[in-house]
Amino acid sequence: MRLLTWIVQLAFGCHHRRLSGVFTIKKRTYQVCLTCGQEFPYSWELMHPVRSSIAGDAQHSHTGHAEVSVA
Repeated sequence: MRLLTWIVQLAFGCHHRRLSGVFTIKKRTYQVCLTCGQEFPYSWELMHPVRSSIAGDAQHSHTGHAEVSVA
């Protein structure tokens, strides 16, 4: 069922081509798709949106920006 949902989203869903600027609110840094409203975690260190698993593992520094550790 997930494969079918993924195929339908790929064909007819939003492709998130229009992203907002970067927001940091309450120690969370993200961008928003201007078409559908979906939020994407953003890394200041990498300077691009990151997968949620990376953002969830990131620790926040005193500046409120996520620090991504590379092992």
